[in-house]
Amino acid sequence: MAILAVGVGILSGIGNFVFRKSIDLVHWLVIEQGTQFFNISFEHWSTARLWSVLFPVSAGVLMLPFGLFFAKELRFGFAHFLERVNLRGAKIPVRTMFTRCFASAITLGAGGSAGQEGPIAQIGGAIGSQVGQFFKVSGDRLKLLVACGVAGGIAATFNAPIAGVFFAHEIVLLSSFELTSFTSVVISSGIATVVSRALLGSLPALRAPVYMLAHPWELAGYLVLGLLVGILAVCFITAHYRIVDRFAALKMHRLVKPICGGALVGLVGVFFPQIFGNGYEVIEKVLLGDGALLLLGSLIVVKAVATSLTLGSGLPGGLFAPSLFIGAVTGGAYGKLLQFLFPGTVSAPGPYALVGMGAFLAAATHAPMTAIFLLFEMTGSYNLIIPIMLSCVVGTAISRHLKQDSLDTVELSRAGISLEAGKERNIMKSLRVGDVMTRDPESIPENMTLRQFNHFIATTRHTNFPLVNQKGELTGILSVQDFMGVVFEGDLLDLVVVKELATLDVITVNTEDNLDQAMRKIGYRNIEQLPVVDERNGRRLLGIVSRRDMVSAYNRALMVRSMEEDDDE
Repeated sequence: MAILAVGVGILSGIGNFVFRKSIDLVHWLVIEQGTQFFNISFEHWSTARLWSVLFPVSAGVLMLPFGLFFAKELRFGFAHFLERVNLRGAKIPVRTMFTRCFASAITLGAGGSAGQEGPIAQIGGAIGSQVGQFFKVSGDRLKLLVACGVAGGIAATFNAPIAGVFFAHEIVLLSSFELTSFTSVVISSGIATVVSRALLGSLPALRAPVYMLAHPWELAGYLVLGLLVGILAVCFITAHYRIVDRFAALKMHRLVKPICGGALVGLVGVFFPQIFGNGYEVIEKVLLGDGALLLLGSLIVVKAVATSLTLGSGLPGGLFAPSLFIGAVTGGAYGKLLQFLFPGTVSAPGPYALVGMGAFLAAATHAPMTAIFLLFEMTGSYNLIIPIMLSCVVGTAISRHLKQDSLDTVELSRAGISLEAGKERNIMKSLRVGDVMTRDPESIPENMTLRQFNHFIATTRHTNFPLVNQKGELTGILSVQDFMGVVFEGDLLDLVVVKELATLDVITVNTEDNLDQAMRKIGYRNIEQLPVVDERNGRRLLGIVSRRDMVSAYNRALMVRSMEEDDDE
C-alpha cells in the first residue's frame, strides 16, 4: 500500500497543478481580459463596473456543454462523494477527474463564489480510486487509496501536508484511525506536497502572517469569538440549504439555472467585488488588518449569500474556501470592534481574523483538527496555537450542539443516510414503510367471539390480525398463539370476545417511517408484523408490514444499487 500511496501522491500533486492552472487560464480569459475590454476598476467605483455582471454569467454559459453531456456527474457534490466512498465501494468513475477539474475551474475562474478544495478533494479521490481499481484492490484498501488521493489534493493546495492528513481522516474516513491507514495517507500527503512545491513553488495558495498573543486575558476574547463563530456557522449551514432548496424548487430548465445564478452573483459582485472567486486575495488582506468594520460585517452576509447562489444554481465548486472567507471577515470585524472598545490593549485585528478563519472552518465542517493544523502550517508558528485550539474546539462544540449535521452531511441526512451507520442500515433507511406495506390488511372486529374467530382462521393463511372498532380504528392485535390457550375451552367460545385476548398496547409505524425504524420496533418485541397507521390519526389503520416484506425490499434495493454501481464504472 505504501508504494501505491506514493503513486497516488504524485498523481494528486500533478492533478492539483493542472486544476490550478485551469483556474488561472479561465480567470485570464474572462476576468483579466474582461476588465481590460470594459475598462473595469474594482478599486474605484465607475459605471463600467456594471459589466462585471457578465463574468459569472459567462460561467453559466460555459457550463452548458457540461450540463448536456455530464448532467448526472455534476448534479452531485461533495456529500455524494462521501456517500460513494463510504457506502458504495469507493469506485469513482475516471470522468470525475475531468468534469470536476474543468467545470469547477470555469466557476472559480469566471468569478463564481466557491472554493477549489472540494473539487480537488474529489479529483484526488478519483485518482486514488482509479489507481486502486487498476491494481484490483477492493474493500477497505480501495477506500484508503481514495483517502490518500484526497489528502494529497488538499495538502498540495495549501502546501500543508498535516492538514491534508487530518482532512482525509476527519472528513473522508470519518475519524477512524488505524496505523496502516495513517501511514499510507501521510505518505501520499507528503509526496503530493513535494510535487506541488516542485511545480508551483513553496508558497501556499493562502498565506498568513505570524502573530503573537498580546495579553493572557485575550484568551477570553478568543473564547467569545469561538462562541460567535459556532452560532454563525449554524446560521450559514441553515441559510445555505434554504437557498439551495429555493433554486431546486424553481420551475426553470436546469441548463438555465446556472446562468441565472451567475447573473445574481454578478449583481452582488458589482457592489462587493470581494466575493468573486475563492477570495484568497481578500482573505490575505483581512489577515493583515485591512478592511473597514462596516465592510467586513457586510461581507459576512454577502459572501454567504453569493456562495449559496453559486452552488444552489448548479455551478460546481466547494464550500471550504467560502468558510475560510466568512471566518476571516468575522474575526476581522470582531477584532476591529475590540480594538475600538479597548484601544490600548488590542493592537491589531489580524490575529482575530486568523483565529476566526480556522474556527469557522472547524465549526462548519465539524473538523477541528483539520482547521487547527491548517492554520499552524500556514503560519509556521506556535504563538497563537492556544487561541486557535480554544476557538476551534469551542466553535465546533457549539455548532454540533445546535445542529447535528455539518456542511458536508446535510444532504445525506435529508436522504436518511448516516455515514457511520454502514451500508446495510443506510439501505434500510432509504426505504419507506409506505412503499413496502400490504394495504387493506385482513382485520377483525374487536367484538368477534372466539367461535367466530375459530371459523375465520380456517379460511386464512395469516397468523396475526389487527383488531378494529366500529369506526375502523385500530384497538389491538391478536395472534394465533394468543388464541391457542383457550381454543379447547368449549364453554368460553361464545362468551369471550377476541379483544379480551388481544394485545392492546400495539406498536405501530406510519407510512413515512423508514424500514430501519420499523425493523428496530419488530426486534424490540420479537414480533413478525406491525400495523401501519395514519401519521395524523394514530388509530386509523392503513396497512400492515411484515419482517418478510422488509427483507425482500432490502434485497431488491441492494440488487438495484449494485447494478447502479456497475453502470457508473
